[in-house]
Amino acid sequence: MMKGNGVSVMEDMSMSSRYGDTSCEASLKRLDVDYIDLYFQHRVDTSVPIEETIGELKKLVEEGKIKYIGLSEASIDTIKRAHKVHPITALQMEYSLWTREIEDEILPLCRELGIGIVAYSPLGKGFFGGKVVVEPMPNGSQLANQPRFMGENLEKNKVIYTRLSNLAIKHACTVPQLALAWLLLQGDDIIPIPGTTKVKNIINNVGSLALKVKQEDLKEITDAVPLDEVSGGSDLGILYKYCWKFANTPLK
Repeated sequence: MMKGNGVSVMEDMSMSSRYGDTSCEASLKRLDVDYIDLYFQHRVDTSVPIEETIGELKKLVEEGKIKYIGLSEASIDTIKRAHKVHPITALQMEYSLWTREIEDEILPLCRELGIGIVAYSPLGKGFFGGKVVVEPMPNGSQLANQPRFMGENLEKNKVIYTRLSNLAIKHACTVPQLALAWLLLQGDDIIPIPGTTKVKNIINNVGSLALKVKQEDLKEITDAVPLDEVSGGSDLGILYKYCWKFANTPLK
């Protein structure tokens, strides 16, 4: 019996050679499975034609080492070209109440091609979980370098948190539950992946599944977080160049 069910792996890999196969073999050994269900190229290597990358991953599918292919932070052009080589199953993108840029182009394209969205940082890098708002900045946290969590930006963004907190009281839930419920209502093809190191947060997040938020509530929740009132960029400038908008690869 194959032992790959439920295993998803994300790798940073260059596909200019058979390194992808080597990386996959290492993952299979570490996980002690015979195949991996969903295998991501974690961020696009902009120095390698996407056709080469997906071509190598396609071989892994044919060899039975992986079942489905995913991309992370890929541009419109990259997604289209990749999908022509082999169907892309999932696209990992940042998506939350205060980071909604993918709604304009990425989301419509993925729905046209049948690609699911794996939404990372669904709680806005912990902001809607109360980080730096109702609890102190963790020692050594990278959030200290995030524009939205710094100085005047943070003070402005706290107003947004308070607004959402008031709505959470109305819905008899916590702020993270409301933020996750909003995301889940964006479509069955949206899969949020909130990260935490605390069991209590996992339990709290799972509670969003039972929340009775209706479609008619969506506008009120969305309006509580106007994008033009969000202060600061979602990433440092040095990291911004790695986002999907710039993730084009050379033609093969």
